[in-house]
Amino acid sequence: MKSPAHKAPSSGVVDPYLPRNGNVGYTVSRYELDLEYRVAINRLSGTATITAVTLTELADFTLDLSSALSVSKVSVNGKRAARFSCRDGKLRVTLPTKLAAGAAMSVVVRYGGNPKPLRTLWGDVGFEELSDGALVAGQPNGAASWFPCNDHPSIKAAFRIQISTESAYRVIANGKLVSRRARASQTVWIFEQPEPTSTYLITLQIGVYESQRLARTPVTIRAALPERLKSEFDHDFARQPEMVELFTELFGPYPLAAGYTVVVTDDELDIPLEAQGISIFGANHCDGTRASEQLIAHELAHQWFGNSVTARSWRDIWLHEGFACYAEWLWSERSGGPDADELAQLHHKELAQKPQDLLLTDPGPRLMFDDRVYKRGALTLHALRRQLGDQNFFVLLQDWTTRYRHSNAVTDDFINLAAKHSDETLRPLWDAWLYATEVP
Repeated sequence: MKSPAHKAPSSGVVDPYLPRNGNVGYTVSRYELDLEYRVAINRLSGTATITAVTLTELADFTLDLSSALSVSKVSVNGKRAARFSCRDGKLRVTLPTKLAAGAAMSVVVRYGGNPKPLRTLWGDVGFEELSDGALVAGQPNGAASWFPCNDHPSIKAAFRIQISTESAYRVIANGKLVSRRARASQTVWIFEQPEPTSTYLITLQIGVYESQRLARTPVTIRAALPERLKSEFDHDFARQPEMVELFTELFGPYPLAAGYTVVVTDDELDIPLEAQGISIFGANHCDGTRASEQLIAHELAHQWFGNSVTARSWRDIWLHEGFACYAEWLWSERSGGPDADELAQLHHKELAQKPQDLLLTDPGPRLMFDDRVYKRGALTLHALRRQLGDQNFFVLLQDWTTRYRHSNAVTDDFINLAAKHSDETLRPLWDAWLYATEVP
């Protein structure tokens, strides 16, 4: 059986899973956000400066931006836009003069409003008010809920985030905190995220949080959480240094210079979520029982699989979730729980009893976050591990995280790389696990 060709998106569409997202006419190298947020009235305002390069001749272009936010001014390369309009989640900008392909483009957008989550196939996504603060849960298309962007995981950029808010609150955003200064009742926080990052992985967390650093390790691990949850956190998240040690041993060096931060909100969250260098958990994941330890491992593993090595299109999300799910099994194996073989047998039985209608390499937008993608992806990796043997398998994973560090990849890239680490053909394995719907 021949694997289906990985088709390029049709003209004007970056990704058929999110056909309204992104713009193929230009790519972005840097975002600079200079914002103010007033917690009590949920008011966000400021400017976004976007450094980009045109990929084709442009007379106009679009940015993704929520209709809950209004734009007051747009300039391009220092000149006012000929005109702009906001509707249906797009900021449409007409240039004062055409730009040739390969031209530099600096776009400044002044905007503001009352941000709210975007309603999507997958529920509410993006900027969300908490009982006392705010969070951003960006996957897969929530970045536009709080800043104008070319919103697709294949368009990675560096970020500078400056945010002013009331001094009673702590702000956490991606990258290194380079400045924090109080003025009157406000504090201005500035973060630099130099590593190329997909827009959905950029986050903003605001709350009445205490900050602490975990035991000193080669990778800096920090936490921000309500003071009332400190003793539960100290128990539930205590083994994160050992997780980092295991994952760096198996997957290669931790990919971010600024380290890793865990945020625990004072509110309950349905599921934890990943961002670049940050994982966000609800108070319900921090109850003193260690019941969420597998989730803690899962979110940490995303720093390698999903955040550093990112799927070029959403159809290949198994490269994120299957790998992070398998990391849970590897942590269980190392920490005294069931080993990966036991967990694989358990989840294989469960998958065999579910509908056999999911194609792992193209689940469709409605099913891309289906638990079967996570578990079948992990089972695929376990089958590969058994065929390659441990030594070759883990060398392959490190090769994968090194070659595609801070960039994008597709399933065929992993297949081609795996072939270099195998003495025999892997085609039957791929045909059974990736390109057929029935569970092998």
